[in-house]
Amino acid sequence: MWKVSLFVFTAIIIVARAQDDEGPYRGKLIGHLNTYHHQVSGDVFAVDDHTILLVDFNYDGTGEDTFFWAGDSGRPGPQGFIVPNEHGNTNILERYHDAEVRLSLPEGKRLSRLKWVAVYDLGSQNAFGDVFVPDEFEAPAPKTIGPLAAVNAGSAPPVASQPIRVLDAVTLLIPEFRYDGSGEEVYFWIGSGAQPSNNGRKIPDEDGYLEPLRQYAAEDVVLRLPGALTVFAADWVALWDARARRALGAALLPADLNVPPAPAHAHLYRSSLPNCRQLHRDYQVSWEVFGNQITIELAAKISEQDYMSFGISGSAGRSSMLGADVAVARYSASDRRGHAADYNITALAPCVHVLGQWVGVCRDTKLGGLDSNQVFSADRVDGVTRVSYRRTLRPEDSMDLEWLTSSPAHVVWALGPLDATGEPAYHRVYPRADVSLKLVREASDPPALANDCFPFSLSAPPPVQPWDTAELFDPALRTFWFRLGPAAGARGAGRGRRPAPPLVWYVNGQLAPDLQLRRGLVYSFKVLGGNDPHSASEYHPLIVTADAAGGLERLSERQQRAQRVLAGVHSPRRGRLAPTAAGAKCVGTRPADADPRRDASFASFRAFNRTLTWRCDGLAPADLTIAPDSSWPDIVYYNSFTHNDMGGRIFIVDRHRRDIARRGAASAARPSPAVALALLISSLQMLILNVATNV
Repeated sequence: MWKVSLFVFTAIIIVARAQDDEGPYRGKLIGHLNTYHHQVSGDVFAVDDHTILLVDFNYDGTGEDTFFWAGDSGRPGPQGFIVPNEHGNTNILERYHDAEVRLSLPEGKRLSRLKWVAVYDLGSQNAFGDVFVPDEFEAPAPKTIGPLAAVNAGSAPPVASQPIRVLDAVTLLIPEFRYDGSGEEVYFWIGSGAQPSNNGRKIPDEDGYLEPLRQYAAEDVVLRLPGALTVFAADWVALWDARARRALGAALLPADLNVPPAPAHAHLYRSSLPNCRQLHRDYQVSWEVFGNQITIELAAKISEQDYMSFGISGSAGRSSMLGADVAVARYSASDRRGHAADYNITALAPCVHVLGQWVGVCRDTKLGGLDSNQVFSADRVDGVTRVSYRRTLRPEDSMDLEWLTSSPAHVVWALGPLDATGEPAYHRVYPRADVSLKLVREASDPPALANDCFPFSLSAPPPVQPWDTAELFDPALRTFWFRLGPAAGARGAGRGRRPAPPLVWYVNGQLAPDLQLRRGLVYSFKVLGGNDPHSASEYHPLIVTADAAGGLERLSERQQRAQRVLAGVHSPRRGRLAPTAAGAKCVGTRPADADPRRDASFASFRAFNRTLTWRCDGLAPADLTIAPDSSWPDIVYYNSFTHNDMGGRIFIVDRHRRDIARRGAASAARPSPAVALALLISSLQMLILNVATNV
């Protein structure tokens, strides 16, 4: 009897892993389409109980009234229902050639209750091809396995979770995961064999980072396996202490998991350079050293409006942004070329004017130096941006740092959005741990030291639901207090893919809210944004402009003069604009152990705001008087004189309206009667002037 059981168990393993040998796992095979007419052929897989996948599907497209068709009784015939095509509509089928087609069953229909799926012509009532669903068919579905339990009871540090859910072939949900974060090199780990070992590999954490794990306090953690790895190629998942070379907790992965396939395929990108380091799930760097030159290739899964930065740390002993020499790379779709500009980081702030000098993240050319990076090639394919460039190891420009080959070199890297001027805004993905690279490897080095990169996934990141924008629309409000606080990333000031700086304006305790002011009334803006012009990061005089970006100090004198500034600056007849609303400093800060990269984990702004501690220097605020009149546009913006994108909207109205922010951009941008009349008078004056000139 045990021989039969062993045979069945072995057969299950073979079936479960056979598709990895033939190609990516696509789900549970239902069968091959029977071919009757019009060259219909292909394989049919069950993704889950509501989704069908056709692989290598062919149909000549010449049927007159042909659809995807399914039924739950008998054989293919009129007693069935249309299955919408891959676009979700019920149009007559067109031609398919070796196509991969993903079909979702109509609401209320389940694959396990169907008898057949067909390519069916309603006009002739003929099946051009069909496949029958086996009796008692069980479609793939998420499965529950054991918890991530401590390997040795009573050992430190303690590890625990609820039973793990295998959501699909590459996704694990670890509910109520607990770990105190005390290990120096502890990672999520996966591998094959009888028990966890050093031969496994890292799993990026829930945010895609490959650095040592933080503390978890009964948190639900979703992990996505790296590259093309699936649960069918592994026997266990663990919490691994790389320094002690032992598992702190582990769970076994059954061999016969009938789960849905990965939601997306792996990207085809592979670097041609011999050395590669995976910096993040969505970012990798590869390189080659030849003589006095180093060729570097950056590749990341980012949007067209994002940049990727990489370079030499400002400190020889650790990874430090301050003082770093970095390349800021991007791909421009408009001119179809890549860029890898040479930057110097003299302050942790965007490049701003500080007492007549440019300070911050500035191009070398802006500081009087040279751009030492020579771009070789670049492209953007299926959401992955790639830029390859070359520079010398020993710098020719005094602003550049040297790439060391005699010992591991500490590096810095980041991903983030470009601002309205095309310059790098504050990064949203970056490491907290030190990162070092051994640029020249030795024959005795393990292969993983030279290349630990894995393919990118083509899956789209889950959308981030931003917090609601607060509205200060009370007609009785005449005084507004402006303080500085954290931007809170994509859920806060970075909502709508807007670049989010480190600090933004908190107005009356709300994060970058919408304001509503009435023409003809006078308002007082109390400004606590710092009054030390020597600081590149905490000097923020308040301004009100017709442009949304702000950051006038970053512009040239000519660009400054082109801006319409409604309040907050003194405009001399010559020279640069000067701010007038620089008050004392009052800043909200996170707890010392908080990770700014995880601000989006807070369910609401109220929960996030409760964690902040306010530190104010006790000095008087600047008092900026605001008196909107008929010449003001219907929407203006409050911002910082020195940095971009720190503020929000001000609706200028003739009478207060509660719903003005929800009427949409079109209605909100409609001129008020007073502004419309002023524009009409101005147009008539110009017309009269033109007529008089022509006469």
